[in-house]
Amino acid sequence: MPTPKLETAPGAFQTLPVTEWALLALLATLWGASYTFIRVGVTTIPPLTLMAARTLVAGLLLLAVLRLRRVRLPRDPANWRSFSLQACFNSVLPFTLIAWAERSVEAGLAIILSSTSPIFIYLLSRGLRGAEMFSPLRLAGVGAGLAGICLIVGAEALRGLGDSLVAQLALVAAAVCYGCAAMYGRVFKGLDPMVPAAGSLLSGAALLLPASLAMDRPWTLVPAADSVMAVLALAVLSTALAFTIYFRLIHTLGPLTTATQAYLRIPIGVAIGAVFLGERLSTTAWLGLGFTIAGVAAMTLRTHRGRSQ
Repeated sequence: MPTPKLETAPGAFQTLPVTEWALLALLATLWGASYTFIRVGVTTIPPLTLMAARTLVAGLLLLAVLRLRRVRLPRDPANWRSFSLQACFNSVLPFTLIAWAERSVEAGLAIILSSTSPIFIYLLSRGLRGAEMFSPLRLAGVGAGLAGICLIVGAEALRGLGDSLVAQLALVAAAVCYGCAAMYGRVFKGLDPMVPAAGSLLSGAALLLPASLAMDRPWTLVPAADSVMAVLALAVLSTALAFTIYFRLIHTLGPLTTATQAYLRIPIGVAIGAVFLGERLSTTAWLGLGFTIAGVAAMTLRTHRGRSQ
């Protein structure tokens, strides 16, 4: 299995092309909205079935677009093994964890906890060849981000291992998965961004569908119209379109800089949840939000000399 390297800064963070900035903001918005779509969807659709439908619809949509563009998916087993591994990190595990957790955790809190992936990208990259040395700024960022997580889940932890705490830890586990996915995504360099997006989603659907059929018996479900619309929006906007943008940015910006959308999507996702679901966060959660945003920002800022801190 190829070993992805941590991105090396080709230039200053402040000089990213306008197109890449726009795509980064769009990706943050699409993934920020996904937490509200999931929150609506799981009201009448079980998490496994919701995520199976999400990946299948998105994968088939991208496959249809590739056919129209006359771009073929690779047929060699090596690429499909990579697609399957990427699917586990980027869809099967985190999608299911997030959907399950949002049955008891509000969308605003869910987006904060699962948006800490830059912290784990930086920590996991320590063992990779060519990784950068720790700097005071990035060490402070790691500490601030982890402090944010502790502030958000700390009150529940003091009351014992309840259902809410387990759900919150599942969201943190989803963030770890996303970190692994971003690092591994570099192996698809050279492919059209839509190819690994479609391949990983179809692989994810192949893994999720049997579990959904066996556990949820989806043919017996009677989902509400709002849940069905949420699944469609989730599949088309927050998955098919978002994954295509994501794999492009992994190539153009690298995994750590692409992960900056995590702190962009926090306020976006919280605002969407507040406006459409009427959610409110506790004072402690807002304090944790501040620490988390400061932490991931510190880890992704670059110096004016063009080198990563």
